[in-house]
Amino acid sequence: MPDVNANISAVDACVIGIDFGTLSGRALVVRVADGAELGSAVHEYRHGVMDTDLAATGRALPPDWALQDPEDYLDVLRAAVPAAVAEAGIAPSQVIGVATDFTACTVLPVLADGTPLCRLTELAYRPHAYAKLWKHHASQPQADRITELARSRGEPWLPRYGGKISAEWQFAKALQLLEEDPDAYRLAQRWIEAADWIIWQLTGTETRNACTAGYKGIFQDGRYPSRDYLAALHPGFAGFADDKLAHPILPLGSRAGSLTARAAGWTGLPAGIAVAVGNVDAHVTPPAANALAPGQMVAIMGTSNCHVMNGSVLAEVPGMCGVVDGGIVAGSWGYEAGQTGVGDIFAWFADHAVPPEYHAQARRRGLTLHELLSEQAASQPPGATGLIALDWLNGNRSVLVDHRLSGAIVGLTLATRAPDIYRALLEATAFGTRVIIDAFEAGGLPVTELVIAGGLMRNEFLMQIYSDVTRRPLHMVASAQAPALGSAIHAAVAAGAYPDVPAAAAAMGRTAAAAYVPDPRAADVYDQLYAEYLLLHDYFGRGANDVMHRLRALRDRVIDEHSADAPPAPDTALAPEAGVRP
Repeated sequence: MPDVNANISAVDACVIGIDFGTLSGRALVVRVADGAELGSAVHEYRHGVMDTDLAATGRALPPDWALQDPEDYLDVLRAAVPAAVAEAGIAPSQVIGVATDFTACTVLPVLADGTPLCRLTELAYRPHAYAKLWKHHASQPQADRITELARSRGEPWLPRYGGKISAEWQFAKALQLLEEDPDAYRLAQRWIEAADWIIWQLTGTETRNACTAGYKGIFQDGRYPSRDYLAALHPGFAGFADDKLAHPILPLGSRAGSLTARAAGWTGLPAGIAVAVGNVDAHVTPPAANALAPGQMVAIMGTSNCHVMNGSVLAEVPGMCGVVDGGIVAGSWGYEAGQTGVGDIFAWFADHAVPPEYHAQARRRGLTLHELLSEQAASQPPGATGLIALDWLNGNRSVLVDHRLSGAIVGLTLATRAPDIYRALLEATAFGTRVIIDAFEAGGLPVTELVIAGGLMRNEFLMQIYSDVTRRPLHMVASAQAPALGSAIHAAVAAGAYPDVPAAAAAMGRTAAAAYVPDPRAADVYDQLYAEYLLLHDYFGRGANDVMHRLRALRDRVIDEHSADAPPAPDTALAPEAGVRP
């Protein structure tokens, strides 16, 4: 390994990976020489996810909104980074580089100097001034129009996204901003991923990374969608890419700049150390597993599932989130798919649908509710619940790309109990992953290995279900903090410790041997259940029965009518906001 700093030995050099998740941020101190994890710290976001009301005012938000306050991200730098360094027991001077990863697409409107619009006093009460989290799905109508116009015009970039553009991505959310709050859209001089905004705060330099630009920003073959196409969507949208996105796209692992004195004050780290360009939590994870070969699919399992893998050829997979040249590592085509609800589904069920006696039993036994439900669900064989579920409680990211879809459970009887439903929901998410794997293989991209990362890999029962349903061994990322480790690997490259990401991954990343193998008897039963899942999947998801869309439309209409009849909240009387339901 080359000498990384004249004053720091290669043995002592460390880097820090900072993983910005949905509810918290984590900092991880990693030794450059071998990837050893020396210390970590987590900081919970003070504002969390704003999906029912706006924290600044208490103003109710419409359905399908999910906002965040970017000040929470800065608090992670102030709190988690110094705490991780202290736990690691190292001197800050040993740190030679920092890198970050973020949920995506989490995007926010800012001024030309990077100031978020929500920091402006006159805009603090306006929902559109805040960061829109990845699971903000209120821009589905805009996403539908983006897709339909691209299809009718034969836009060459549409097949790179499986034929549909998601409501979760940059363009749909920006078009919603324009149409519902044109004043805020006009004031926004930049429309930027949080992944790039946080690097701006660390370095003082605005950059854009190849990952979010490619997967979330429709940047393909060196360009964004044309001005002519954007004008056809909305005349006021014609200059969106030129005015609010235009910036050089930097490759992953490259150096975005140096840590400023201000950011050094936040973090306690030395000013001037390397800061890598931004990245996405899922896409930094394959290096943490040293799983960069074509066909090695990495499933990052948490609140949602994201499935990423490299390929040596360009292929079109219906319903994939995207394929990007260099989207995971330079020199390969990076593929992405995913599920919008996994851990969130299990949490919803535990929080809102489990009788009190289960909570009491878990407390008596010193278990979490999830541990108790998993234990009881595992006591019966596959198929014994008589249930099948659809894992769309937060919509469908792949392969249907439709966030107006919703969940369903079939087979309920008076004998059904909470662990039965819990098991059906776990199985449903595994079926959703199998749909994605099948789509990749049908598209000419064999999935040769399935590697698991993320918080849910701690649930052994769930892992065995995934192995049985997919009929594949599961290899587990050795790190419990894989995205943060992946970011640290990119920090090492940006600092010059390794020539490229594969070299750093070979030294610092690691994957455990196959920890779960499919049980043939269980897999046979799951094949039968999967066939039933596919029938429901296509019946409700491909237009045979549009009841989920009709229910969603009815809900929105009733809420609109109720809101129109209600007296205005005090803050809305101060300055009406165009186009947003109060």
